[in-house]
Amino acid sequence: MLRPYFVGSFPSADVPLHPPLPEIALLGRSNVGKSSLLNALAGRRIAKISATPGKTRAMNVFEMPARRPVGAQHAAPLHHAYYILDLPGYGYAKVSHAERGALRRLVIAALDRPRLAGVLWLLDVRREPSDEDCGMQDLFAARSTRVLAAVTKSDKLPRGQRPAREQAIRATLGLEGDQIVLTSARSQEGVAELKEAMQQLIEGTVS
Repeated sequence: MLRPYFVGSFPSADVPLHPPLPEIALLGRSNVGKSSLLNALAGRRIAKISATPGKTRAMNVFEMPARRPVGAQHAAPLHHAYYILDLPGYGYAKVSHAERGALRRLVIAALDRPRLAGVLWLLDVRREPSDEDCGMQDLFAARSTRVLAAVTKSDKLPRGQRPAREQAIRATLGLEGDQIVLTSARSQEGVAELKEAMQQLIEGTVS
């Protein structure tokens, strides 16, 4: 079976991708752990992890091939192949006003792609949702974009504190319980559940 792989890095979000597949945009604040979670979803290192926030300036595309669900019988149907569109992180203070505007236009163009199934929105379990996070939620709502939220870095908090933080984030951003998954790229908490939720997100786009 094929393994997940890097397709390319594109400065514009209107690039055609072949073969045509459902797409999920990966989005979050700078330093939220996008590359780490992407590598956890892929099961290997396909995205570079940078110590410098705000480094990504393009749409990085990864193909996630069809696969069988974990524990499924050999005859079970494959999960659908899809693309992950890794978008630049937002909210980094050292980005200039002009760069911030360009990055926002890139994100908006990605949200308008015709094969987009939805957004995988990363939110740090330790952080209160920012003004930029709330602005993104408004952007999703205006476009009726389907949203799946991954609350990242759960290993950074004691286990007993995690449910309350997840609930607080969900309440602040108006997310439903089935829209949010608590995850850790380091401990693998929630990674399998997130993969299944992403498949559910794209099922409605596959004819």
